[in-house]
Amino acid sequence: MTEPDHISPRLADLGRTALPRDEVQSAFTTFDELSRDVGDTGLVARREAYARVSSNFYDLVTDFYEYGWGEAFHFAPRFRNETHFESLRRHEHYLALMLQLKRGERVIDVGCGVGGPMRMISRFADVDITALNINLYQVKRTHVLTRAAGLQKSCRVIKADFHHMPFPDGSIDKAYAIEATVHSPDLVKVYSEINRVLKPGGLFATYEWCMTDRYRPENPAHRAVKDQLVIGNGVPDMGSSREVMEALKKSGFEILWHEDRALTGEIPWYEPLAPQKLTLRSFRASPPGRRLTNAVLTVLEGLRFVPRGTTAVARMLHDAATTLAESGQQGLFTPAYLVVCRKP
Repeated sequence: MTEPDHISPRLADLGRTALPRDEVQSAFTTFDELSRDVGDTGLVARREAYARVSSNFYDLVTDFYEYGWGEAFHFAPRFRNETHFESLRRHEHYLALMLQLKRGERVIDVGCGVGGPMRMISRFADVDITALNINLYQVKRTHVLTRAAGLQKSCRVIKADFHHMPFPDGSIDKAYAIEATVHSPDLVKVYSEINRVLKPGGLFATYEWCMTDRYRPENPAHRAVKDQLVIGNGVPDMGSSREVMEALKKSGFEILWHEDRALTGEIPWYEPLAPQKLTLRSFRASPPGRRLTNAVLTVLEGLRFVPRGTTAVARMLHDAATTLAESGQQGLFTPAYLVVCRKP
């Protein structure tokens, strides 16, 4: 795997930095075969291969995410006169406030992406944070971006599976996850592991991807939306907010607060994927911006400037973004169900 020493991906970088050129097409094919079967058999296969599916997915899409979205791989509702990046920061700051972070506490970020939220929360709350990520490429990207931000003394990342954390029992003060545990095939297992490493009285806050109360599994149109969310985002399945809270309770947590933060703000979380008005900043993530990226990559792939399979990844992400926007517009899905809980 190429060392990701670039600070910000360019269009020509997409698809060539995470994997060797000759592995992109085969990696996409493997991911596609696992994710396309959305029936019961496919669900079992994805759950059994969750680590490979998740890591394979992020090898393929990390540079696309950074190129189109920035360093914080999550959504946030927005207020008028607030920029996209300001809304992401406020979303992260709110989580930090709900966690009541204090200087000197030992904090972990469970599934950190490339560490954007870790760096922002560390600065905001003046705390040291250790992040976990199962994907080696994202671990390397986090190292690069953290060094560039000058935060290597307060922010660190380790390659680890969040079902098997390399921390002693009761050694962590606070923990958080931002749109990460949806990649787990067993929420009770990952929540139980977080509970294990927390000190008694320790807090855990999480923004979860959930189907809302409007979702009806017996409705074929609703089911098709959920299936496409699963396929396009490299997750084994998608539960409801009720299932998330039940899993937390089974894991030994006491629920302190829960709310759908996607319902706050004046501009919905999915607006960058389907903007009412295009700007230079919003263009990349917008439908015409995604189509232009796909067209350019098609040409670059034909000229062999980017590897075979790059355009297929771009098309998959375009379809995923379209479905995310549609699911939000229909009120079937939220990426920001906040739960704050405590280990007794």
